[in-house]
Amino acid sequence: MSTAPFPLTVAVRRSWHASRYVLIGIPIALFAYVATFLLVAALFFAVVVIGLPALPEAAKALHRFAEFERRRAAAHLGLAFRPTPYLPLDGGELAARVRHALTDPVVRREAVWLPFQALAGNLIGYATMVLWPVGLLVDGIVLSAAYLLDRRSSDEYGTTPPERQGLLLRWHPVLAELSASWTRALLTAPHSAELTERITQLTESRAGAVEAHGAELRRIERDLHDGAQARIVALSMRIGLAKQLLDRDPAAARQRLDEAQDGVDAALAELRHVVRGIHPPILTDRGLAGAVRALAADSAVPITVELDGVEDGRRLPAAIEAAAYFVIAEALTNIGKHSGATTAHVRIGRARDALLVAIGDDGHGGADERGGSGLVGIRRRIAALDGTTRISSPTGGPTDIEVELPCGS
Repeated sequence: MSTAPFPLTVAVRRSWHASRYVLIGIPIALFAYVATFLLVAALFFAVVVIGLPALPEAAKALHRFAEFERRRAAAHLGLAFRPTPYLPLDGGELAARVRHALTDPVVRREAVWLPFQALAGNLIGYATMVLWPVGLLVDGIVLSAAYLLDRRSSDEYGTTPPERQGLLLRWHPVLAELSASWTRALLTAPHSAELTERITQLTESRAGAVEAHGAELRRIERDLHDGAQARIVALSMRIGLAKQLLDRDPAAARQRLDEAQDGVDAALAELRHVVRGIHPPILTDRGLAGAVRALAADSAVPITVELDGVEDGRRLPAAIEAAAYFVIAEALTNIGKHSGATTAHVRIGRARDALLVAIGDDGHGGADERGGSGLVGIRRRIAALDGTTRISSPTGGPTDIEVELPCGS
């Protein structure tokens, strides 16, 4: 005998999940109804000047309300949510803030959405409530009969009974999908707003790249001054002493030359260290795959390396390889020093025109970008190449870093 759940419970469960979204929209629609009149009042008083200071505040409140509904619609549709950019409404002269409130295309779309939400949100919500008693009555009878027939067919022929959705309750998911879709369509930022956000991102990434470049130059200067330069000065002094001792004490001169030879080796090691910090030679010799395997082999924590599409003979651009290498090197260093992890993994793959890098561990998490852990440097390095970075490190772990770099292949 079939052990499938009673079909009516399946339909009710799906309908209830969809109805929660729609029913929450009823108080939101009522609030939108009130907010529509408040917005009209704010515009009226702004026209007569006395209400101008309230206009930017009304626009900010509208934006917060609409952003909440954007987030809710995206979650119901299973889509990624991105905060919507809008012109600044805080600080500056009152005239500029009022101008931003009146000219921002995002605010205008939100103002148009308000009355539609007040009307459609209530209509869809009330339709959902009316469907429940009628749907339970009709579908309860229909699905009960269908279930008995399905079970009889299953017992007789050994087939799997189909999962039935009912006649009326199946419309609840449709209504919820309709409500979320039109909300998202009305509140989607126009192309000009996306361009504004893109310009802001590029400005921030350029500033971060310039700052990171300056910090890197200062690091190289410090390494040369405190390391190789100091050793070369000491080497010059030893050679000078050896010249003075050469005639009267050849044995002492030889000792000074031996010390100078040791100094040459140490200075070369310092210079190689500085050069590796600029562009690791192993990238040139063995490529990204070989360099990452070398990093994993040197790690104190066992590292699992997965490579997909980076060993097929096609080399990535040097800047992309270097960025991926340094991100992985910094992440593995943090794992060894701070995470308390017992295992970690590195995955590298190529998808369309992007290089995807993922580093994760089973440590205790809690990595903070403000704590000087190198995560800010990772984000800036990737942003400078127009890439994206996602860092997740909740307290208790695990820590995951995902990087996407455009590579044009």
